[in-house]
Formats: sequence, C-alpha cells, structure tokens
Amino acid sequence: MSEARSSSGTGAPTVLRMILGRRLQERRQQAGATLEQAATALRVTPLTIRRLEKAEVALRPLYVEKLLETYGADRQEIDEFVALADQANEPGWWYAYRDVLPSWFSAYVSLETGAKTLRTYEPHYVTGLLQTWDYARGVLRGGFPNDDDEELRRRIDLRLRRQILLERADAPTLWVVMEEAVLHRVVGGPEVMREQIDKLLEVSELPHVSLDIVPFAAGAHVGACAPFTYFRFEEPELPDIVYSEILSASMYLDQRSDVVAHLEAHNRMSLLTSSADSKALLTRMRKEYS
Repeated sequence: MSEARSSSGTGAPTVLRMILGRRLQERRQQAGATLEQAATALRVTPLTIRRLEKAEVALRPLYVEKLLETYGADRQEIDEFVALADQANEPGWWYAYRDVLPSWFSAYVSLETGAKTLRTYEPHYVTGLLQTWDYARGVLRGGFPNDDDEELRRRIDLRLRRQILLERADAPTLWVVMEEAVLHRVVGGPEVMREQIDKLLEVSELPHVSLDIVPFAAGAHVGACAPFTYFRFEEPELPDIVYSEILSASMYLDQRSDVVAHLEAHNRMSLLTSSADSKALLTRMRKEYS
C-alpha cells in the first residue's frame, strides 16, 4: 500500500472500515470466489470489489449483504456484518476538520486514532502528539504561511485534539525518538521552548510514553533521514503500517520488508541514548532557555 499526497478526498477510512474490508476479502477467499465472480454477483467491475476490500470506498450495506450471501454466510453473520458496516461508514471525528486537514494526512489521523502502538522518529520538530499550543502555532505558522488566523486556529485545534488519545483509558503505547537538533530549533521564542520542554518532561513520566533524544554526540546513524511513524494494531486483520514523508510526497507502507527496516532503525536509534540521559538533556536545555 502506497499513497501519495495527491490522493483524493479527505474521507479517510476508519480503522473499523479497514478491518471489515479485510474480512470481506478473507470471506471471499474462504468461499473460493474470484474478484470477477464477486463482481458478477453485484453487477460491478472487479475493481469495485477490490476497492471495497481495501476500504477505499464506503461499505454499502446492500453490497455487503449480497456479497456475503454469495460467499455462503448465514443470516446472523450477515446481519452482524451489515450493522458493523453502518458503524464503519460513519466519518471519524477528524472529518469536522476537513477544511484544514490535507487529504494525504487524513489517513494518518485515522491510523493514529486506532493504533495500539505508535513509534515515531522526528529529526526536525517535537512530534505533534506532544506539542504545546504555542509550539504548535509556531510550527504550523511556518508550514502554512498563507493561512489566515481562523485557518491557523483550526489547524492548532486539530493537532491538540489528536492528543486526547494519550488520555484514554486504552491509550496506545507511544515511543518517540527525536534528534537533539529539535531542542535547538527555537520555535516561538525562549518562553515557548521552556513550556514545550516542561511538557516533554511531564509526558516522559507517563507509563505508556517513552521519549528518547539522540544526542549530537551520537554522530551519523541509520535513522538520520526523513521522519516516520510506525503503527501497530490490536486487530489481527490489519498489518503493521509505516508512514513516511518528504517535502513533496507521503507514503503508507505495509510491505513486510519496508516495515521491518523502519522498525529496526527505530530500535537502533533508541540504543544511542537512555531515558535518564534524555531527561538530563531536556533539563539542561530548559535552563538554556531561562
């Protein structure tokens, strides 16, 4: 799976829709039906069936019911699946921010909301899930210089709304690796940086958050490249996914070799520092901004 920033629409599928798409594919394969046979049952093209299975389009209840009948499902299974499909078709909370949410990033928010484990590497800025309001304002103002005040406010609101997932009872595990350069890049001025570092020190004490800061002294290393995020899900239907971006494109990768390469890079970078050293570095940098 690979999606560029030019992908159409902001209606990114919810994780539940992705799961149901995978289940439809598995049910078809268990029944021994081809894409062409499934398409014939619905009087659509095989591409439509593939898009349903990949959660690229909404799961229309009539389509789902007819497909499951074709695959030999009983009435109870069909009714339960259709009910879940109705639920999966409801837009995610981020849909309310579609006016300021780039289409290429809406899928990221969906994955982030449904993940059990998040691993992030960030060489440039504090990762969005840990930013303060003022720090986020500085970063987003730099990234979207043509925004008016209202558009900028909504972008900040969206970023902070994402952070609620860390407060949930079932909060995901978050493991962040950042470069020391992040702390030297002054965003918003010394006061904003002090507040941001205070937040990093605070969240680093949470049992489900790990924060590693790779010092300059580590020199060249395997991860000194573009930022990326690794997602793992509790549901077995979904593979591990890596999101990576450069200036002109973003990609969602689920090929095993790609995922393993990023996971190994994250592991190696985390070994270049320790929790204690990272906290000491944060404390020292906070003093420099006093």
